[in-house]
Amino acid sequence: MSENIDHSHGNGLVLILLALSILALVWLFTPFIAYLFLSLLICISTYSSFTKLSQKRSKNISALIMTLLVTVLLILPLGYILLVSGIETTALINRLQSDFQLSEISRITDTIIMGLPLSDSIREFLDSSLRNNLESIAIAIKDFSIVILKSITKLSSQFVFFVIITIFSLYYFYIDGPSFIEKVRKVSPLDNKINDLLLNQFSGLSLTLVGSVFLVALTQGVAFAIGVMIVGLPALFFGVAMALASFIPVLGGVLVWLPISIYLFAIGEPTSALIIIIFGAIIAGTVIDNLLRPVIITKLSSSMKHQSPLNHTLITVLSTLAGIIKFGILGLFIGPIIAAMSITIFDIYQIQFGKSK
Repeated sequence: MSENIDHSHGNGLVLILLALSILALVWLFTPFIAYLFLSLLICISTYSSFTKLSQKRSKNISALIMTLLVTVLLILPLGYILLVSGIETTALINRLQSDFQLSEISRITDTIIMGLPLSDSIREFLDSSLRNNLESIAIAIKDFSIVILKSITKLSSQFVFFVIITIFSLYYFYIDGPSFIEKVRKVSPLDNKINDLLLNQFSGLSLTLVGSVFLVALTQGVAFAIGVMIVGLPALFFGVAMALASFIPVLGGVLVWLPISIYLFAIGEPTSALIIIIFGAIIAGTVIDNLLRPVIITKLSSSMKHQSPLNHTLITVLSTLAGIIKFGILGLFIGPIIAAMSITIFDIYQIQFGKSK
């Protein structure tokens, strides 16, 4: 009897220590959890390519090649946007600090006022008001530009940290992924069938989410770059910007094409503004986002032989926006995964306990 009591106490102590160790690990790796989660998603969605590659080469070489490919295809575009934005902002600040800043601002405001569909009296009033406050406007623009530059500098340092953690963890996820999954299956208290169902669902959701997000982003970026090239603006920069912004469903692309179209209208280029609206709002925002995205999700889900909860537009949009609020930019992936896995667990509960009621 005493041996059984001691054994139960020992088991209880082990469980307590296990719970404490898990909490300690979560607390320790909290700064990296989002980055590790993103690396895990990328690893799962590209693991089939790694498997094919590792059949001809060693695991270490294959993992290195896959990590370099992911870096070139996914991470370098983000770095390009930050680099160009930093250069342009620095050039703007230097321009505002020159002796011609007031005359240049006056010329810009005159151009904008002349391009607006206003009566002559309103134009004269706006012109007079702006000329009387040119110095205040110049100071405000300069201060705002400095704030933007500081933000870009901060983002750049965070981006370097993000790249290091993501690349490092992705490499080892490729190498140690199968052994880690096997350990999870062994320590899990759930039945192996449920474990396999959850793992397969998570794998399928990862491929569906990452694949659909990046395919749609690439398509929208290319389509918008064509429109931008037609009006004579930097196609590569704004194409990459549209691709990154399109990660946010429904609202993302608006952040790119709307300011450009407003600017073109203001400087008296209504035709160019209309072209931007057509390529941004209609082609990229409506045709590609609303029509192509569901097709891609359906195709990817069919290839994984599972029904993805991400087919539901409301769930996708709300979970994405909630993920951004909770986790920042990485919430684009974390939010939908949490929502979809929760739906899967509800389905498992219904299968396990629904028949007994």
